[in-house]
Amino acid sequence: MSKPKVLVIGSNSFSGSHFVAEALRHDHAVWGVSRSTEPHPVFLPYRWRLNGDGPALATAENFQFRAIDLNSQLDDLLELIDRVQPELVVNFAAQGMVAESWLNPTHWYRTNVVAQVALHDALRQKPFLQKYVHVTTPEVYGSTDGGWIKEHNHFKPSTPYAVSRAACDLHLYSFHEAYGFPVVFTRAANVYGPGQQLYRIIPRTLLSARTGKPMHLHGGGHSVRSFIHIQDVVRATLQLANDGEPGSAWHLSTRECCSIRALVEQICSLCRADFNTLVQDSDERLGKDQSYLLDSAAMRQVHGWTDRVSLKQGLQETLGWVNANLDTLNTLPWNYQHKT
Repeated sequence: MSKPKVLVIGSNSFSGSHFVAEALRHDHAVWGVSRSTEPHPVFLPYRWRLNGDGPALATAENFQFRAIDLNSQLDDLLELIDRVQPELVVNFAAQGMVAESWLNPTHWYRTNVVAQVALHDALRQKPFLQKYVHVTTPEVYGSTDGGWIKEHNHFKPSTPYAVSRAACDLHLYSFHEAYGFPVVFTRAANVYGPGQQLYRIIPRTLLSARTGKPMHLHGGGHSVRSFIHIQDVVRATLQLANDGEPGSAWHLSTRECCSIRALVEQICSLCRADFNTLVQDSDERLGKDQSYLLDSAAMRQVHGWTDRVSLKQGLQETLGWVNANLDTLNTLPWNYQHKT
C-alpha cells in the first residue's frame, strides 16, 4: 500500500526543507510550494548528497516544486491541490522575524492570517484531505515566565508577529469545532541545525566566530530559550501528520534551557573564539519575551517521541555544515532580507 501523498507549504523554509527530506526518507511522494524559487542548495537538505557523493534525496520521481505565493496565487495553489489530491498537508508558511513585524505589521497579518484563512476555507471542502498540520509558534503564549507550560490556547502574544500567529491558530480551532477540519498544531521551541537561515542566532554566531566579524547580542543575551535540533522536530512532525488526532496541539522541546548569552559563549568555546572580542551588547528588541519553555511531556507519553540530539552534538553538526560551506556562505547575506 502506497504512503499518503504530502504537500508541504513553505518548503523553502528551514523547517519545511528538512521536513521534505524527512518525508522523502520515509518514501512519501512530496510536492513543495513556496513563494520564491528554490534558494541555494546549501539551504535545501533534500538536495544534499549523502556523505558528499551519491544521489540526493529528492528526484524527479518523488519530489516536485512550484513557486506559488499564497497571498496572490491561491487559485494556482488550489489547482495544484486538486490535481495532486494530497492526503497530508503540512504548512510551514508564515511571515517570520519578530523585530521586523513592528515595521510592516500589515504584511504579517496579510500573510499569516488573511491568506491562511482563505486557504483553509478552501481546504476544508476537499474530501481527500486526511490531515492538516499547522506549524505554529510558542510566541502565541507570550513569555513563559512561570516555568514550563503545557499545551493550551490561553494566548498572550506581545508582537505583531505573535498576534498574527495566535489569530490564525484561533481561527483554525474554530474551523475544527465547526467543520471537523482535521488540523493538528505543532509548537517547537527554538529550532536549529544545518541549513538554517544565516541571520538566526546559532549560524550567525558560528559565522562570526569563524570569520572574526563582530556580532550584536540584544539585551545582553539574558533571555532564556530551549534549543531543539531540527531532526528531532521533523521526526515528530511527520509522526503527527500520520497519527496526530485532529484538534490536538503538541509541544516539541528538549527539557534543557540556557540563556542566549550562555549559548553564544558555548559556541565561542567550540570555535576557539574570544567572546569578549567578538560580541557587542546592544539594546533589547521591542516586545522581546524573556523565555519560551514548553512542556513536551504529552508528545513523549502519547506518541513515544523523545529528543535525541544534544545541544553539544547539534552545535558540532551545524559547525560542520558552516565549515564545509564557508566560502559559499560568505557570499550570501547574513542579515534578514524582508520580502513583501
